[in-house]
Formats: sequence, structure tokens, C-alpha cells
Amino acid sequence: MDTGLPGPIPVNSGALPGFKSLLHLRKTVKLKNSSVTLSDIARELSMTAATVSRALSDHPEISLKTKQLVQDTAKRLNYNSNRIASSLRSGKTNIIGVLIPTAENAFFGSVIHGITNLASKNGYSVLIHECEELFDLEVKGIQTLIGARVDGIIVSLSRNTVTYDHFLEVKRRNIPLVFFDRVPDQIEIPSVVIDGFHGAFLATQHLIDQGYKRIAHISGPTYIKTFDDRFKGYLAALEANHIAIDQQIIYTGNISIASGMEGTQFLLQLPQPPDAIFAAEDFTALGVLKQLKLSKIQVPQQFGVFGFCNDMFSEHTTPSLSTMDQQTLMMGQEAFKLLFELIQHGISDELNRTRKVIEPLPVFRESSSRSTTTD
Repeated sequence: MDTGLPGPIPVNSGALPGFKSLLHLRKTVKLKNSSVTLSDIARELSMTAATVSRALSDHPEISLKTKQLVQDTAKRLNYNSNRIASSLRSGKTNIIGVLIPTAENAFFGSVIHGITNLASKNGYSVLIHECEELFDLEVKGIQTLIGARVDGIIVSLSRNTVTYDHFLEVKRRNIPLVFFDRVPDQIEIPSVVIDGFHGAFLATQHLIDQGYKRIAHISGPTYIKTFDDRFKGYLAALEANHIAIDQQIIYTGNISIASGMEGTQFLLQLPQPPDAIFAAEDFTALGVLKQLKLSKIQVPQQFGVFGFCNDMFSEHTTPSLSTMDQQTLMMGQEAFKLLFELIQHGISDELNRTRKVIEPLPVFRESSSRSTTTD
């Protein structure tokens, strides 16, 4: 649907390039009655005005034949729609906001692609705000999106977020809100998540099956449910295989290449170092591979590495990185579907309790696959 408004607009640290002028235009536009209305076109074609509106908005439920007929008639009758005036009358902007913790991670870019693809098909433009993993910028981003009068907001938490008053404000204003990936357990808001527990279990089990005996874990911040689930999945796999849990080889990281290197350096200097690491995500795993290379430890012959995310670079490392694919396009699409349902049907207790869980897919590559290597 062509809304007459911008398509995906990347927003960095709260800045909205060109958006102030759009808001000014919306405030100052003078509503004028067109000589030809939707009702005129509807009467001409013996259709309802709602059908005409959907056809002109390229709604997916309207057939191509009907869309073409309506568009031809609108052109013949010299119909001109005013989308901005329409948004002022209806209270809808046909814009949604997406708040992400970082644009550096390809995971979020892929999720956004899933969101924008489906949003466009349903007549919505997307404002994207990056908070650079900073709580203050996350709060500012929410305030900015509220000020932009978006019809709904999709969010993944910053790793530094521990309080949620800014999201409670969104709820208080009855603005539809959906979380994805990094989700707070403390407030009841619809969400789309990956089954991190199961994915971590599978990753750890694979390392065990490949013959690694002492498997360490470099976690993300475990106050974020995403990383806590992965940590618990790792522990569960050890317990299922009757392997004693050793707190010495569990290192708390901060989801970065540097964290992976620092964690690996710490683990290697232990009296009983590990022979494999399950990392909470792929940037950490990349840091593990870098430090192992500096330490002249062969992967996977001497040491196994498994990440989580299937980031774009993971198949291009040397050796290539085993990881869990989070089906990011599906995650984005499911997040938009859930938000669209809230926008269309309103916020309810039942929808607030909705949590869609996506199963991760294991991707076995060189960094963990002893069985495919030769001495």
C-alpha cells in the first residue's frame, strides 16, 4: 500500500532526519474537500467505499483485477487522495516504530527486513531507531516514537535495560507494543522469541557428541532472559549427560568480540582448561576463535567452538563457525503480524499474554565437527 509517507527510515540515536518537516506539514496542512471522493468512485463501480479505499491502498485481500479497475476509475474521475489529512482525521499514521539495540549486528537487520517486508504489504511505513545498547537512548527512542504518533512499536531490549517505566508509559497510552528476541519477563507484553533453551541444549549436546569432555560457556548478561535461557540450556545438556557443572568454566561476558577473547584467555589459564566453548552469540564466538588462533590452538582438533545466531560472517570465519540459526526473517514477520493484530483488534489481556516461540535450527560447521576432520 502506498501511504504517501516515507518507507523504512533509518534513525540513529534518536535523530529523525527530515521527520520534523513531516510533522510540521501534518500540523499545518489545511483540509480541503476534494471534488471527487471515495464514495463517488464507489457509486460509479457499485462497490463499498471501504473496498475502494483498500484497492487504492494496495491491500493484499483485494484482487489485482479490482485494484486495476478502481485505479483506472480514480484516474478517470481525477481523484486525488490526501494521505496526511486522512491520518489527521482517523488518528492513524500508518507508521510503526522499531527500536533495536544495535545496527552493527546483522541479526537485527535481518529481523527488520522481515518486519518491513510484511509491513509494506499491509500499508505501513517503518521508523527505525537504534539505541546503541544504551538505556538512555532506548528511553529517548520510545519518547521519539510516541511523539511521532506511530500506530505501534516493536522492540528488542538494550543489554543495559533493567527498568521498564518507559514501556509502561507506552502501555498507559494504549499504543500497541510487541517485543522480539530480548524480552522482559517483568511486564506482560506480547512477544516473539527464539527457543534459546532448546537451541543451547542442542549446541552443547553436539559438542558432547563430538567427544569434547570439558565444555565451557561464555554467557551474555543473564539478567536478559534471552541469555539466561541459553545458559540454562547449556546446564541442562550437561546434567542430561551426567557431566558435573563446574562454575570455574562459566564466564559472564557482554556479547562482544572483546568479551569472547577475554573469556577465552581467562579459561585457558585455568589449571584445568576446557576443550570446548559454547558462546552465547556469534560475536562472542568470533572472539573465541581469534583468541584460540593467537594461542596456537587448533580448532576443531584440539578445541571445539559453537556460537548462537548464524550471523552473516559465521560461515566465512576460518574455520567456519558452528551456530544456531534463529530464523530471523520469520521472527520479524511474526512480530509484525502480532503488532498488526493489536492495531486492528485492540489490546486485550489475551493478546498481552501471547508469546510466539520459534525453534532455532542447528548449523554444523568446521569449528565443532571433529568427525569431519582428519589428524
